[in-house]
Amino acid sequence: MHVTAIIAAGGRGARFGGSVPKQLIELGGRTILQRTVDAFDLHPRVDRIIVALPTEWVGEKGRYVRGGLKPLQVVSGGVDRQASVASAFENIAALGLRDVFELHPSPGDVILVHDGARPLVSAALIDRMIDAAAAGGAAIPALPASDTVKSGRTEGTTTVVDRTLPRHAIYLAQTPQAFRYEVLSAAVAFGRAGHQGTDEAALAESAGYAVHLVDGESRNIKITTPEDLELARGWLAADEQLRSRMIRIGTGYDLHTLVENRPLVLGGVTIPFALGLAGHSDADAVCHAIADAVLGAAAVGDIGQHFPDTDAMWRNADGMTFVAAAREIVRRAGFEVYNVDAVVIAEAPKLAPYVDEMRTNLAAWLGVDRSRVSVKAKTNEGVDATGEGRAIAVHAIAMLREIR
Repeated sequence: MHVTAIIAAGGRGARFGGSVPKQLIELGGRTILQRTVDAFDLHPRVDRIIVALPTEWVGEKGRYVRGGLKPLQVVSGGVDRQASVASAFENIAALGLRDVFELHPSPGDVILVHDGARPLVSAALIDRMIDAAAAGGAAIPALPASDTVKSGRTEGTTTVVDRTLPRHAIYLAQTPQAFRYEVLSAAVAFGRAGHQGTDEAALAESAGYAVHLVDGESRNIKITTPEDLELARGWLAADEQLRSRMIRIGTGYDLHTLVENRPLVLGGVTIPFALGLAGHSDADAVCHAIADAVLGAAAVGDIGQHFPDTDAMWRNADGMTFVAAAREIVRRAGFEVYNVDAVVIAEAPKLAPYVDEMRTNLAAWLGVDRSRVSVKAKTNEGVDATGEGRAIAVHAIAMLREIR
């Protein structure tokens, strides 16, 4: 199955007003049109993009829309959306998919039709639409009406309520609408025969196909008025703030040699073994690596700075003390631990029986659910001191969230 996205951007945005067509208005550092195209260009299941632009723009493709990862074609739009989509679809039908896929269009292919002025479409919604069209032939994203819906009629110079419609049966259609190739072909042919539809789904319905409803998204608005644009800018600004505040990631590493007459302590668990790890503290390499990762994520130093091995206070100190202290240090810096992952590299002993207890200990001291703590054991296949059983090393990564 191949997926083609048709972006209908042939209109001039008369309802929006202003001297610049709304597709070319800046939204978060890109034009509305470019942001819309990029949503499909970055989607892993979309293979090809066709953009229908006003005829006078087509010769200056690079000025109005840029391609990226996927093949992108620009075609002349028509006098309305129906004509623009038909133009783009007929481009597929005329050229086939040979230029891109070495294949002709087939009934299994899916075509998405999306408004050029809906730049906030999510990858998850695109996924849902592809799946729905592949399964059912035709689908649209829609939101159930949340307000009471009235139909009206004109009486003289005023409009009065004609009747109240059952709200539970009213849905507000969005895009991308999705069709298997043969369904959209029939819908376009129905339109070319003189039938009018407000969208391709209406034409498909008129041509006798069932159109399935898929959950839409409230953010997937069509920018029609200046108020819509401000709403979209607000969402993007909130997203950017969330991205900049949400996470910090740090890595940690620790290695200790194995010696006699020392207990082997890893992740707060004392493990029966002939050798233990040498160190000033209890040499719990798992705790040390995780504490370093936590501190590094917040850029507040490392365990050598906070717990130097020159300080008698830390002699034989429990590694969990370092984990708890690191948690408190990053908390004061405005962060909380979200999750950690550690890899223990040891030729012996076998650590699998002790991993769950390590995770439980670490979760308690980090203040997170056990499901957010991962500990894995690997060997080094006989390479270097760890592979020869003379040392144990641990690599760790930690993710922090900013405290709101």
